[in-house]
Amino acid sequence: MNTIISIIIIFGALVFFHELGHLLLAKRAGILCREFAIGFGPKIFSSKKGETLYTIRLLPLGGFVRMAGEDPEGIEIKPGARVGMLFDSEGKVKQIIANQVSRYPDAKVVTVEKADLERDLLIRGHVNDELTETYQVHPEADYVQDGMPMQIAPYNRQFGSKSLWDRFLAIFAGPFMNFLLAFVLLTVYALTQGIPVDQAKLGQLDPKGAAYEAGLQEGDKVLSVDGQAVNTWRELVTVIQQNPNQELTFTVQREGETQNVTVKPNEREGQDGKAEGFIGVYMPTEVSVLGSLQYGVEKTGDLTVAIIQAIGQLVTGQIAFDNLSGPVGIYNYTDQVADEGVFVLLQWAAFLSINLGIFNLLPLPALDGGRLTFLALEGIRGKPLDPQKEGLVHFIGFALLMLLMIVVTWNDIHKFFIN
Repeated sequence: MNTIISIIIIFGALVFFHELGHLLLAKRAGILCREFAIGFGPKIFSSKKGETLYTIRLLPLGGFVRMAGEDPEGIEIKPGARVGMLFDSEGKVKQIIANQVSRYPDAKVVTVEKADLERDLLIRGHVNDELTETYQVHPEADYVQDGMPMQIAPYNRQFGSKSLWDRFLAIFAGPFMNFLLAFVLLTVYALTQGIPVDQAKLGQLDPKGAAYEAGLQEGDKVLSVDGQAVNTWRELVTVIQQNPNQELTFTVQREGETQNVTVKPNEREGQDGKAEGFIGVYMPTEVSVLGSLQYGVEKTGDLTVAIIQAIGQLVTGQIAFDNLSGPVGIYNYTDQVADEGVFVLLQWAAFLSINLGIFNLLPLPALDGGRLTFLALEGIRGKPLDPQKEGLVHFIGFALLMLLMIVVTWNDIHKFFIN
């Protein structure tokens, strides 16, 4: 249950902030955002605020911001159609009823000769073959079909009407928010747990470790080991690792007094396969606001570089495809991390957030990176690509991504539950 709650919170936060980036920059550019959704599939919760419908959907596999103009608007009033109209206090059309007009007894019903709901915002029509009149449509009017209202989107509120830079920012803001979230999480971790400092000083001790059993204490400043002066954490670790199962005399300073403590490092296998000593002591830390901010920036950068390098190795075959994990693998790893405590979970969430940001920036159709690639091509060509062709490319790309998700999920199931 703890794992499920952790997954819901982590993925909910990653998707929420990603889509929030899209929403904020789209609204800033004046784009009509019809829906802000967490998840896909049937709605399980919805609430409308202003002109945007906020929803939570059944399948927690991502989210989306539905911006006007990204897909065909689907509002078309053909000549000869009969529509009802309700007006605001200024005489502008506030609601356009496409059918079931009888449910709106106050509506004025006209036979349409011309309707333009994108640029001129007008409806021209007549009542019972009388004189044709032109009615101005309010830019925030609702088009009601089968009892369901949908706000019209004048061209200046559509995604495609905005400058190349505004559209770029609206798309890029999603992945950017994932990097920003990772920075915040890592900074919070540093503020609460402290940041590592390269000093010959003892941090937290393992109660089962050799240092604790020998009487060393957290905060002890190590002056020398067997008469060899040590000034940094790295120097201290090196001496310990080089002397497994050998008694060492630690000269430490504690509360202003100097004393000697004999410690016998335990033995374990090092990264190079050789035996090395360890005494069960963590690196010392300190709490600092500026240091925590710096830690957040540097750690975010380090993780970003490491993930990009791993993707490169995956593409070149240096890393096997079997090592790629999907939702099942992430669930399994989260289960392990959740047992380590909330602060380790913070670091894991930051790692996942950076992963999501980088993945979305890949120049693949249906991802933010693919859409940014099309915008870059538009900038080079000086004109946009055919929307139908672009839409087809994104559709095919989405289908291939779903296929990849299925393959990776099967790989996870085979790795964690069958082997």
